[in-house]
Amino acid sequence: MSISVRIPTILRTYTGGASEVEASGATLAEVIDDLEAHHPGIKARVLDDDGDLRRFVNVYVGNEDVRFLDDLATPTAPGAQVSIIPAVAGG
Repeated sequence: MSISVRIPTILRTYTGGASEVEASGATLAEVIDDLEAHHPGIKARVLDDDGDLRRFVNVYVGNEDVRFLDDLATPTAPGAQVSIIPAVAGG
């Protein structure tokens, strides 16, 4: 069973307009690598040059923010849902 990944509008140019795609991997890092293999360019929008999550990108596995779990090492069980959410700022 694969992982369902919800894609924000700003990144849908990499997924052919799809708001949700399937990926596989036992950890979030593996899921992001699989996304990159099928949707080139998306990884650079989620991770910074050091390979860490970008500061203004929030990623959830289920309802949990991965920054409060194991970050990129967060397990992604089959059937899990990953959500990529850009942070919104303004005033």
